Amino acid sequence: MVSANLDRQQTQMLLTAFSETRFTGLGDYLDRVATLPAMNEAAIDTLIQNYAAGTTLSLDEAYIMCRLLGIYARLQYGDEAMATLARLVAIPTFQVEGVPQHENPEFQRFAAELEEIATGFGLAFRNVDNRVYEITLEGEGNELIGLHAHADVVPVNPDLWVLEDGTRLDPFNVATIGNRMYGRGTEDDKNGIVVALYAMRVIQEESLPLFRNVRLLVDTTEETSSEAIPYYFESNPVPAYNLALDGGYPVIIAEKGYGTVMASFPVRAASGEGAEIINMTGGLATNQIPAAATATLRSTNPAQLADRLNRAAPAYIARVASNGGIFSISAAAENGLVRLQVDGVSAHSSAPGSGINPVSRMLDFLYEVSGEVNFKSNQFSDAVRYGVENFGLDYTGERLGISHEHDFMGPLTAALTFIAVDDERLRLATNLRVPAGLDVGGLRSDVENKLNAWAESGGVVVNVEVSVGEPMYRNPEGDIVNALLDVATENLGLPREFGSSGGATSIHNLPNGMQFGLSMPGVKYTGHNANEFKTIDQFLLDLQIVTEMMIRIGNFGAL
Repeated sequence: MVSANLDRQQTQMLLTAFSETRFTGLGDYLDRVATLPAMNEAAIDTLIQNYAAGTTLSLDEAYIMCRLLGIYARLQYGDEAMATLARLVAIPTFQVEGVPQHENPEFQRFAAELEEIATGFGLAFRNVDNRVYEITLEGEGNELIGLHAHADVVPVNPDLWVLEDGTRLDPFNVATIGNRMYGRGTEDDKNGIVVALYAMRVIQEESLPLFRNVRLLVDTTEETSSEAIPYYFESNPVPAYNLALDGGYPVIIAEKGYGTVMASFPVRAASGEGAEIINMTGGLATNQIPAAATATLRSTNPAQLADRLNRAAPAYIARVASNGGIFSISAAAENGLVRLQVDGVSAHSSAPGSGINPVSRMLDFLYEVSGEVNFKSNQFSDAVRYGVENFGLDYTGERLGISHEHDFMGPLTAALTFIAVDDERLRLATNLRVPAGLDVGGLRSDVENKLNAWAESGGVVVNVEVSVGEPMYRNPEGDIVNALLDVATENLGLPREFGSSGGATSIHNLPNGMQFGLSMPGVKYTGHNANEFKTIDQFLLDLQIVTEMMIRIGNFGAL
């Protein structure tokens, strides 16, 4: 009997040996693998011969065959899968204000593309009311495994998609530069859709046995309302296991609860003397640390005000950068106004410490210079005070008195992420990620009470709405969850440990919900960022791993 593992060195040997090879099919691939001397030494050639002859494999041999099949998918379809990713990224599936996702023509175009791809692979496709796109790989039994990914992406500011060397990128046209594929959705989460599709393709076209049914559910509202998946399950069966290809490796069994503190400041006439803040921008979504924030100011002497802000900036940056990384502040007199810009580093709001938040820094800088530069009182100055006095630069809720840390899931985070302005109000959002160990109802009341008390004591008119979801924390016991851990850790060389995530996915409230990739621990996640990218190496490895996982889990208990 061979060992229960095809190790990473052997895997790399196969990838190197066949890097330029295209096979006529799985049989051709296995025949070629069996002829390699290293496979003979490991007795894998015998395993392949037994598989071809229809001999019943031992459990260890079956697991090795699953790994060989994953490598085959990567070698045979890696390039084509990357082209398919580019094809889907080209469709700008972000939320358009006032247009439900299921009525958005771009989502309908995406559904048509997805149907063409899936049916071309011989897979069953169903568009459920333009809300969830369902692709099914039929097995022999009745049990259903759900794989979850999403078609929607966060909005972009194209002006921020610029590399350090000045290269400008089109967020919806994948640019391959070195080992990186740049484009909105390359990491979050159209890559998950693509690797699942190609794994299903291999199983379907090779007529590989599958005991369970596997269903890929493509969500259209994961980044916004999260309404599509609950809508779908009102009239469709809920899978026994639900795996999100939209998080981290190796296996994530806990997700923080998602929350938002939305403060709305009604427009009011400015009062007092001095310069006046007349506009602000910052972020395009509440779940995204943006790359830049701006404020527009009116002054009787714009050049002088810009000069004073620029002179104050270096000392502020030097003080704050020691605790939060490098960022920039610049002010310029333009068309009789002053434009203040703070450039930071974008990040996913579930990991605010991985970025440098320009929203909180802009508010804090304006608050600090108000001791030297008088600002008229209006809704913008109210928002500055609110943001600094209740949240500041801290993203653990300490200033508001809501800090909390869980020994496995980590700290609560509270990050100012989003500013929106219209003719009636200014809205300032704080994104919350809440670990286990707190009563979320009590937390919601606590936040509301503290912010309302602050407003009353300061004479500020503000409406605060707080939403907080329950965290998810799964029991890590069970054969399937541990099989998932085996697949991920053996292929990635990671410690055999379960993980936790600040990000909440569509499996948050579903039975046996877990994240299975597709991002690496310890590597900054670029989803939601300007210049979002997926490395080619990781994308191909994801394709390999998801194929192995699908075959193994689809047959678990039947192997």
